[in-house]
Amino acid sequence: MASSHGSSPVPRRGRDGMYHKERDAPPPGCRSIRSLPDVCPKEPTGEGRGLCDGPSVVAEHDRWTVFSSKVNLPAALNDPRLAKRESDFFTKTWGLDFAETEVMPSFCLPNITREHFAPYLQEMAQRERIHERCKTICPNKDDVEAVSSNASNHDKSKAELEQVPKIFMKPEFALEDPSTFNSVLPWSHFNSAGGKSSRDIASSKLLQEKLSHYLDVVEVSIARQISLRSEAFFHAMSSQHDLQDRLQDTQRAVAVLRGRTAAIDRVMCQGPLRALRTALTRNNCVKLHNKLKLMAAVHQTQPTVQLLLSTSEFVGALELISTTKEVLQQELQGVHSFRHLGSQLCELEKLIDKMMVEDFSMYARSDLNRCLRDEPHVLEKVYKPNDASQKERLESLVFGLLRQRKLDFLDIYSEEMIMAVKSIVSQCVAENVLQIEDIDTEVVTKVADQIRLMTFPQWFELLKNVFESFLLFLQRIKATQSVIKNVVLEVLASTQKLRLLEEAALVQEASPGLAMLQGGAELAYLTHEGLFISDALNEAQQQQQGVQDQGSVVGVRGQQSRAEAAGSDSASGYTETSVSREQSFMSCENMMPSDMELNRVMSHLKELLHTASDVSHDRCVKVLTARAKDGSLERLSSAEFVLLSQTVEGFVRDTEELCGRRSGSLRGALQSQANRFVHRFHEERKNKLSLLLDNERWKQAEVPAEFQDLVNSIADGRITLPERKIPGPEDRKPAEFLLVNGQKYAVVGTVLLLIRIFLEYCQCVNDIPSIATDMLTRLSDLLKHFNSRSCQLVLGAGALQVVGLKTITTKNLALASRCLQLVVQYIPIIRAHFETKLQPKQFSVLRHFDHITKDYNDHIAEISAKLVAIMDSLFEKVLSKYEVKAPMPSAVFRNVCKQMAKMHEAISELLPEEQTQMLFLRINASFKLHLKRQLARLGVVNDGGPQNGLVVVDVAFYTENVQALKSLDRLDLNMVEIWEQKR
Repeated sequence: MASSHGSSPVPRRGRDGMYHKERDAPPPGCRSIRSLPDVCPKEPTGEGRGLCDGPSVVAEHDRWTVFSSKVNLPAALNDPRLAKRESDFFTKTWGLDFAETEVMPSFCLPNITREHFAPYLQEMAQRERIHERCKTICPNKDDVEAVSSNASNHDKSKAELEQVPKIFMKPEFALEDPSTFNSVLPWSHFNSAGGKSSRDIASSKLLQEKLSHYLDVVEVSIARQISLRSEAFFHAMSSQHDLQDRLQDTQRAVAVLRGRTAAIDRVMCQGPLRALRTALTRNNCVKLHNKLKLMAAVHQTQPTVQLLLSTSEFVGALELISTTKEVLQQELQGVHSFRHLGSQLCELEKLIDKMMVEDFSMYARSDLNRCLRDEPHVLEKVYKPNDASQKERLESLVFGLLRQRKLDFLDIYSEEMIMAVKSIVSQCVAENVLQIEDIDTEVVTKVADQIRLMTFPQWFELLKNVFESFLLFLQRIKATQSVIKNVVLEVLASTQKLRLLEEAALVQEASPGLAMLQGGAELAYLTHEGLFISDALNEAQQQQQGVQDQGSVVGVRGQQSRAEAAGSDSASGYTETSVSREQSFMSCENMMPSDMELNRVMSHLKELLHTASDVSHDRCVKVLTARAKDGSLERLSSAEFVLLSQTVEGFVRDTEELCGRRSGSLRGALQSQANRFVHRFHEERKNKLSLLLDNERWKQAEVPAEFQDLVNSIADGRITLPERKIPGPEDRKPAEFLLVNGQKYAVVGTVLLLIRIFLEYCQCVNDIPSIATDMLTRLSDLLKHFNSRSCQLVLGAGALQVVGLKTITTKNLALASRCLQLVVQYIPIIRAHFETKLQPKQFSVLRHFDHITKDYNDHIAEISAKLVAIMDSLFEKVLSKYEVKAPMPSAVFRNVCKQMAKMHEAISELLPEEQTQMLFLRINASFKLHLKRQLARLGVVNDGGPQNGLVVVDVAFYTENVQALKSLDRLDLNMVEIWEQKR
């Protein structure tokens, strides 16, 4: 169809339906030939540059060209579906981002609305309606002709096409199909068999003409369609020619570009690329060398671990295994020769865990079971000849166990500690029994039986040995605890330091690497004149990776060198251990326990010493109970029990200071024994007091000088028993009275011993403060017993049957009252002493002293009332016989005065003046009462008569005799009250 690129003008179809070539300029109505629009935009630069110049990769590196297009232009131009997919062409090829977007309105233009066109629409609406009406009535002639011509042609062609059978129009038309072939060529028209008849020839000609007619109809229809679209067809052909021209230009430009690219490659690229390739090869060789060195170092891991384990350097071995596993996972992953090394290292790590646990158990066993007195607290000498300091060994073990999170190692130490505590008592008993000839260990095999066969001094010496051994044992445990505590605190401090370093590193993480890369890039820029900055950056990164590889090799080599140093010289190896442990803190922070777990270990470590203290106290309790099983501790003397109590309290106090734990088991056992001792102590003194009271004749006793000294010491504030002095010739004679705060007390012997007894109670409380409450209760019981028993013997007249007294005299009563008063004098002193020994929460028991004081005062008042009652009965008996008659003074008043003088003689030396005066005032009141009744019965009144005068004489005689008694001279008898008052 097209002969050349410069083809003749495009033929145009005339009105006659024929096509003609136009050699002259096209008429004004004919559109000029134009190419299809390019789907790619024009180049943004160089519009004046032709295609013959060709693209320049160096000069126009960043300039957009047609070669940047990603669209197959011929396929886009020849796509028959172009009209259907023009709306989605760009979005389908380049994505939804190329869809049309809404254009933002300009802020400089006004907002045009429909109201702006309202005047125009109103003006043109009438004209538009007229124009439309005219078009409907009178259509355009050309349009009518064209429409009618097109309609007639279309109807004609449609009628012609309908003559063609429909079978030729079907999409599935195929002559190879028998049914289709039979329908197109009906064989029924060819009936003659064997030979051609004239009828058959006519039928075949007719069929041929019919088919030719169908072909002509189709060709005419096709020609008609082509003529209708001839303009678009020739336009496409012209565009195709233009495209071919442009493709030829592009082909020439590509050839030029390829030539220039080859020259650039030959001149500028091959040499530098060869240099870069050589540098890359060198870097690869360096990396390979580093990998081989790393593999050599990793290959020596297992022998190095064995060497470290032989010197008990568990930390270094675990760190070496961890570093090696990290290198295997990061640097040597996929190396076939090391495919089993990872699992072997895991098994080796598990083996080290078991070794550390067993080694720690062995250390605890040997440390706790060694001699307590001959060696230091922390084991310095070792049970393996090639070991160094056992203290450093313990630190290494603890650090390794913490690193492996074996946080239950303290339970192992606790179990060994309990076993060691049991053996300490047995060992002490065995050592003491060897020195006692009376105990045959072959016959008596049990430890408890051997303890009970000892005398108190022997058993007490055993108990002191046990206490001393346990104190040394606790000191050893505390020293071990201190070593473990220091390791845990060191780990805590290191983890906190690492946390601070990590936080600082996060802030400055990007700065060092970026500075190094920028420094390398700057050097490369200066070297290569800025052409290979990216290559220089890659080289810097490779150098950094090489440094990291070398660091891995150094890490593994460092562990191996430390192992060699430890194997060659153990002392220097353990010195290196402390340094390596510091380095291990920095490398295994993720493997170490958390702060919460370490704090839990610290609390368990503190409880370890508390447990040791409790277990030690429990074993001492067994030693105590084994001795007390047969009641031997209850039979101890006060001095022996006090010595025992002081020793136990000293041990408990020492353990509390050492362990910071108040253990109650040993104190409880001692308290139980103290309760039994107090019971026996109290029963002995109560029985003794009862015997003294039963044998007391209630006569005034002499006061030995030692009792006076005892009372004086109490007055000076010393509530203790003085040491007994051996009597000598220069000793003082006994006194008649006991002087207490300047007052004389006439006492019986029982009260003197009672004073000594309650001082024994006070002294026992001084020696054993833990029994203060129990002792106070028992002492109050003793005082109550003295009060009640003395009341039974004196007021109740029990002494008549018990002692065999003939009668209870007023002197007995006054002496009993004075003894009770002496006891009441000392009750506040005893109370104050016990108050200093009690805890504030125990002060409620002091109310016993208030009850006792009230009981004693009531008893004293009853004795006074008894003395008054004696005189009262005498007055009633004597005055009932009184008669007012001469001689005067009467015999009755003489008898009364005689009895009053006897009473005064009996009590005046026993009771103080104030009490004597108060007592005689009460007696005088009783006398006046009975005299008044008798006078009233006799009818004698105060009328100045003879009988009144006789009574006045008797009363004056009575008054004179009473006031003549000692200390009663100023006593106001008030005898006026004997007379009845006149109404």
